[in-house]
Amino acid sequence: MTSLVRERRGEVEILRLNRPEKRNALDTPTLRLLNDVLRELSDDGDVRAVVLSTTSPEAFCAGADVTEALDAAGGVARMEAFAELYRLVEQVPVPTIAVCVGNCVGAGAEIIAGCDLRVAGENLKLAWAGARLGVPVGPARLTQLVGLSRAKELIYTGRPVGADEAVALGLAQRRAPADEAEAIALELAGLVARQSSDGVRTLKKMFRELEGTADRITYENERLLDFQRNSVGLPQG
Repeated sequence: MTSLVRERRGEVEILRLNRPEKRNALDTPTLRLLNDVLRELSDDGDVRAVVLSTTSPEAFCAGADVTEALDAAGGVARMEAFAELYRLVEQVPVPTIAVCVGNCVGAGAEIIAGCDLRVAGENLKLAWAGARLGVPVGPARLTQLVGLSRAKELIYTGRPVGADEAVALGLAQRRAPADEAEAIALELAGLVARQSSDGVRTLKKMFRELEGTADRITYENERLLDFQRNSVGLPQG
């Protein structure tokens, strides 16, 4: 069974995480597979939107797979793969839409924040959990979405955000029952796909450059890798 399911509907690519027994927690093989696909899509001139989803409405992604057996070198390799994932999500040249259902924690929250648009399922439990373990992650993406003061509160406390609050904060553009969230995301993707392909790609590049997102993610990734190589690192316990 593959941990990532791909589907192309017209000019929209759907990527579904497929580790339901782990709430789609990311291990090293899944990270590498996802990164390879994102690189491929970045070079695909035919795709007009990418939907990041899940095969189970119970969870989009519960973060890193804490059960993965890793030695020190393996921990560094996995963190490098996470840093690469965050970079690749940001640089996809077409709009990305996240299906935010169930557990969206840690790395799951980071992927969601890195997307352009988000649909919140009614069962959403979105949380930035890095502060609990001292992981230097979150400010690069969340601050741009909700503002400095609210980003500090969510990152420092790690408290969960539900669907209603996600919409109120502007984190999510739509709210839906969990089992309908992907369909709503595909509706949004369809609206995007009907626009000028070149025009939307240019606009995405403008948003990236005006907000300096590539530099922000590079800055945060450097601190993530230093944390893994020279500090406590993950996994802990």
